[in-house]
Amino acid sequence: MSESQPVLALSGGVGGAKLALGLYRILAPDTLTVVANTGDDFEHLRLSISPDLDTLLYTLSGQSNTELGWGRQGETWTFMTALEKLGGESWFRLGDGDLATHIERSRRLTAGESLSAIIDDFRCRSGVAARLLPMSDDRVRTRLDTDQGWLDFQDYFVRLRCEPRVRRLDFAGSETARPHPDFLAALADPKLRAVVICPSNPFISIDPILSIPGVRGALRLCQAPVVAVSPIIGGQAVKGPTAKMMEELGLPVSAAAVARHYQEFLDIYIADEADRGAMAGLDLPVVLAPTLMVTLEDREALARIVLDAADRVRR
Repeated sequence: MSESQPVLALSGGVGGAKLALGLYRILAPDTLTVVANTGDDFEHLRLSISPDLDTLLYTLSGQSNTELGWGRQGETWTFMTALEKLGGESWFRLGDGDLATHIERSRRLTAGESLSAIIDDFRCRSGVAARLLPMSDDRVRTRLDTDQGWLDFQDYFVRLRCEPRVRRLDFAGSETARPHPDFLAALADPKLRAVVICPSNPFISIDPILSIPGVRGALRLCQAPVVAVSPIIGGQAVKGPTAKMMEELGLPVSAAAVARHYQEFLDIYIADEADRGAMAGLDLPVVLAPTLMVTLEDREALARIVLDAADRVRR
């Protein structure tokens, strides 16, 4: 297949952004479209925050803070220091440069612009040739039923550091949300080379995208191969609460369990070599490969493996 053919990726934040960067670096610059989870979005200090979209923007533009794993490179914290001294809410850290993104997005949303138009302008100004799309311009918010009651996502994830036990998840607003039209158009494009489900948390990063009416059906009907990369390596999550959440939801903490979660529309699955034994009995083609992405070279190598696998499993 040609590297000039379009590729569509579904992604959450940090983990998914690593593979998105690998894809971006090996493909023709304008052929990649990344659809981001916006279930994590929330309003804080009267600002509209879009963590996964911003992580993808910063990663693809070379502005990501590799030391922290989130936020912008070379960040300063004058605002947060001053806010803390005034007794303000400081549990969600906003760096000075990051704050500018949130202020400008909030201003433009209030003025009536769509989230997709704003992030498209941001990525152009940041020199990113890949297309960044929110899963929807409509409001969807991830909420979790826990042993501490119902929690908004950022309260669970950041303020409480994923400590509450999760019983179930709800994507408020998803039942009436509409997928971004360019998302559906990409899935229906006969020239589409592959759909890549990045190694993000299946439940809090990918499921919000899948919860929007029409998305699962469009994935089932898509003529391009749908490839998912496991976020589990050797029975453990690379980052974040994926393994803890799977255990609390009564699922085995395994790469195979993630494959079964996507199986209704999945054509091929990429799992780590450490999970060879866990793949037995899975009714799905599996490619075993090094999936831990530590270096830039790791990201590019995995991206090539994903696309090569997709090219071998054309529908």
